[in-house]
Amino acid sequence: MKQKYICGLIAGVAFAGNVARASDIELVVDYVYPAMFNDVQATIAQRFHEKYPAYSVRFRAPTTEYEAAAQQALRQAVTHQLPDVSFQGLNRQRLFVDRHIAVDLTPFINHERDWAQRGYSPSLMSLGRVKDQQVGIAFALSTPVVYYNLDLLGKTGIRADNLPSTWDEIIAASDRSKQSNPGTEGMYYDWSVTGNWLWQAMVFSKGGRMLDETETKVAFGDSIGQSSIAQMGRMVAHGTMPNLSYSEAAQLFVSGKLAVLSSTTARLSGFEKQIGQRFRLVTGPFPLDGEQARVPAGGNVAMMFTTDPERQKAAWEYIKFATGPEGGTIMTRGTGYFPANSLPIEKPGQLKGFYDANPNQYTAVKQLPIVTGWYAFPGENGLKITDIINDRLQTVFDKSADPQTALSSMVNDVQKLLDK
Repeated sequence: MKQKYICGLIAGVAFAGNVARASDIELVVDYVYPAMFNDVQATIAQRFHEKYPAYSVRFRAPTTEYEAAAQQALRQAVTHQLPDVSFQGLNRQRLFVDRHIAVDLTPFINHERDWAQRGYSPSLMSLGRVKDQQVGIAFALSTPVVYYNLDLLGKTGIRADNLPSTWDEIIAASDRSKQSNPGTEGMYYDWSVTGNWLWQAMVFSKGGRMLDETETKVAFGDSIGQSSIAQMGRMVAHGTMPNLSYSEAAQLFVSGKLAVLSSTTARLSGFEKQIGQRFRLVTGPFPLDGEQARVPAGGNVAMMFTTDPERQKAAWEYIKFATGPEGGTIMTRGTGYFPANSLPIEKPGQLKGFYDANPNQYTAVKQLPIVTGWYAFPGENGLKITDIINDRLQTVFDKSADPQTALSSMVNDVQKLLDK
């Protein structure tokens, strides 16, 4: 029954459940990453409809990455086919503000009598603020973490209570693991995830920034950027990290043939299901360097695109439900993300005790004090800048360019796009 329901949603058939009456409003919703969110979104929609029988949800076919989701929505804006609610990457909200597509949610929040008691902290709400507008409510959040195969690393003396704390230590441990476990690989850094997220993570973790305060000049060409690109170069210099696609590296990891993989905590549930009892998986924090060290929040926010007043009422109820305690619990239990709402963490039957039983999930939550925004490049060329960074990073990891040469090209190319 559940599978039939999910397929119906993805095919564009609104859920009617066991309720005889037709819904008054059928909300059109889109989201990203079907492998992670199909079941989660379907369950949330079902529970929402049960609570609000007058509203139903029709999902559009999900996109496979944040960049594709943003591009699709921009095309739909031109053809007047935007969804009522859209789950977009944290760093893509700015696009929809600049193009006057996103609806400011501030009036809806101000209309709520008890918003301060709803579990939405000011710091996490700030992730959905762009140009003094609250255009998004965070739904699924992640931070970069490091995944360790303790069965492989155990042969080198690494234990769960003495994980490496710097990248050089991780590289050294990965090298020792590769030598101690013939037929295995050392490490993989998921540099291509969403184009530039883990580039930002490396720079922010050293206290750096993407652009200067005026947002007109590239800032990552400084000493911190040079240190960051050099660190990436050291990962591949002696074959510690093989030149593989993420999917190839992930398959190696879950099969027990890769010692270390750094990526988003959103991968966790998928990894755990595939690994099963094959080896002991432990997550560790993203290495930090300096008092100003930060890590960028990843994940997505719920945004309202409809401008019809009646549909806005329904859309607002759906956004509150999806990002609230019930939706947050469904999402957290079904993925490796964590909620942007604090209420379910202390509520029995929701997430109270969940992190005690799932310490690998808690690694990301412990990084909340040092989370910063996932930077969105300004202007019409924001998406192109992401592509440029991705392309230049590739030359570092396939060793077709010297790291510092790659950084210089990246800086020059990004600056040209900012100047246009």
